[in-house]
Amino acid sequence: MNVDNEKLKGDHKLPFKVKFKRTLQYIKPQWWRFVVALLLILVSVGFDVAFPQFIKWITNNLQSVNPSLSYILGLGFGYLGLAVFGQIILYFESMILQKAGQTIIYNLRMEVFTHIENMSQDQFNDMPVGSLVTRVASYTANMSDLFTNTLVNLLRNALTIVFVYIMMITISPILSLWMLIFVAIVFTISLIFRNVGHKIFTKERKYVSDLNAFLNESLSGMKIVQIFNQEKRKEEEFNVKNENIRRERYRLTMAFAAYRPFINFLYYSAIAVIFFLGTQSQIGLNGGEIVAFYLYLSKFFNPVQNIADQINNIQSATTASERLFNLLDVQPKVLDKPGALEIDSFKGKIEFKNVWFAYEGEHWILRDVSFVINPRETCAFVGATGAGKTTILSLIVRNFEIQKGQILIDDIDITDIKVESLRRAIGQMLQDVFLFSGTIRNNITLHDDDFTDEEIMDTCRYVNADKFVEKLEKGLDEEVIERGENFSQGQRQLLSFARTVIHKPQILILDEATANIDTETEVLIQESLEKIKNIGTMLVVAHRLSTIQKADQIIVLQNGEVIEKGNHQSLLRQKGHYYKLYQLQFEEIG
Repeated sequence: MNVDNEKLKGDHKLPFKVKFKRTLQYIKPQWWRFVVALLLILVSVGFDVAFPQFIKWITNNLQSVNPSLSYILGLGFGYLGLAVFGQIILYFESMILQKAGQTIIYNLRMEVFTHIENMSQDQFNDMPVGSLVTRVASYTANMSDLFTNTLVNLLRNALTIVFVYIMMITISPILSLWMLIFVAIVFTISLIFRNVGHKIFTKERKYVSDLNAFLNESLSGMKIVQIFNQEKRKEEEFNVKNENIRRERYRLTMAFAAYRPFINFLYYSAIAVIFFLGTQSQIGLNGGEIVAFYLYLSKFFNPVQNIADQINNIQSATTASERLFNLLDVQPKVLDKPGALEIDSFKGKIEFKNVWFAYEGEHWILRDVSFVINPRETCAFVGATGAGKTTILSLIVRNFEIQKGQILIDDIDITDIKVESLRRAIGQMLQDVFLFSGTIRNNITLHDDDFTDEEIMDTCRYVNADKFVEKLEKGLDEEVIERGENFSQGQRQLLSFARTVIHKPQILILDEATANIDTETEVLIQESLEKIKNIGTMLVVAHRLSTIQKADQIIVLQNGEVIEKGNHQSLLRQKGHYYKLYQLQFEEIG
C-alpha cells in the first residue's frame, strides 16, 4: 500500500534532519555490523573493478604467447578462484547487513505495536484500523528495505561508478569522456522515467486501495446486497474501480516498454563507439584494452540506472519513517502516574464524585454524575440510548479520561492505580463478543498456560457453556475461525463469560451482554449471574428491565445526569422515569 495514501489525523511534515537523527538512533546499536559491511563492500567493489584488468591481462597474454594447456587451465582456475572469493565476500556482507537490518526493524516494529496497544479508545477513533495495519506492516517493510538493500546498494553503486570510471580513464581518457555523454543521457532519462513511473504507480496503488475497501465493504455486507437485489449496481461500481486499475497498469507497462529498449539502444550505441574509436590509430587500444573497456562500460551503465531507483526508494523510506515517527509522537492519553499503585485485589467499592465527561470539547456526555456502589453489590444502569450508561463503564476501566471530578475504587482515585492492575481486577462482558482465531481453550485462557483443562471445564460448567463444548468433536481444542463465526451468538457469549470468570475478577461489567442472544441462552447466563453475584461487585447495563429487577441498586440516567436511584420496588413506588420505562416495556410484552 502506498505510503502517500495512508495518512492519519495529526500527520505532519518532519524536517529531514529530524528524520535522520531519529533513524540514526535505531542504527546505533548495530553500528559495528555496518562498519564491517562497509569494509566488505570496499573489498567486493575492489574485486569487481579488478576483474576486467585480469581479463585484459589474460587476453594480451594469450595473443602474445603460444599458451600450453596447463597455462590455460591455470588462468581459468585463477579466474574461478577470484570469482568464488568475491562471492564469499558478497555472502558475508549480505548476511551481516540482513542481520543488522532485520534486528533494527524487529525492534522498530515491536515499538510501534506496543505504542499502539497503549493508546486509549478515543485515540483509535482518529486512526482507521487499515492505516494502523499499514504502518506496522508495510511502512516498517519500507524501512527494512532501506537498511538491508537501498543504502548499501546506493553506496556500492556510487563506489563502483567512481572506481570504474577511474579505471576507464587509465585505459583511455578520450573514450572515457565520450562515455560521460552516454551516462548523462542514461541518468537523465532514468530520473524522468522514475518520476513518471512513480506518479502512475501512486495512482495505481490508490485505485488498489479503493478496490480493497470496496471489496471489504461489499463482502461484509453481501447479505444486504442480495436481500435488496443490489448485485447489478455493485457490479457496475466494481467495474469502474477495476477499469481504473487496468488503465494505470497498462500505462505503467507502456512506460516500461518504451524505457527499456531506449536504454538498451544507448548501451549498444556506447559499445559501437568503443569499438569504432578504440581501433582508431589516434587512440590505438590493443585487444585486451578494448575488452576491458567494454567490460567496464557494462559495469558503469547498470549502477547509473540503479541509483535512480535507489533515490526513489530512499524517498519512499523517508516518507514511511515520517509516518512511523508521527504515530510514535502521538502520546497515549491514558498513562500511569509516577508512583502509581500496584494493587493485587479490590473489595469492589466504586464511587463517582461530580464526574463530567465529553468525548470532544464541551459536548458533555456525563454531567456532574455522583453515586456510590458498595462492595459486592449489583448495580444496574438504565436510560435511553445516549444517556451515558456505556460511557460510565468505559470510564471505570480508564478507556477514557474524565475532564472533571473523581472516580474512586476502594476510596482510591483510579488515576493513582496502575492501568494494568486496575484492568486485571475488572472482567467485562460486552454486547459484541470478539473471539480470536485459534481454539476454544485459547479463547478462554487467552494463552495463559497456568490454567489446567479441569479448571477450564469447571469454569465452562459454572457459566453453563459445558453443554455445547462437550458436544464438540474436539472439545476445548475445537477450532475457532475468524471472529468465531462458526459458533452462534449465544455460544460466543457463553465463551466470553467463561473467559471473564476464569480470570477471577473482583468487579464484573456486563454491557448489554444478553441483548442479542436467544431466550434459552439468556436463561443460562442469568443462572450463571446468580452464582457470581457474591464473588464481586457487578455493574450491569440492560434495556430489558426484567433482567435487572433483582439488582441491589438501579441508577436511572437521562441526558448524562442521574435522575433516579434505588432498587426496583422503590423506583416503582416513586412513579418517575423508571416507572414509565417499566410500564412501557410491560405494555409491549403484553
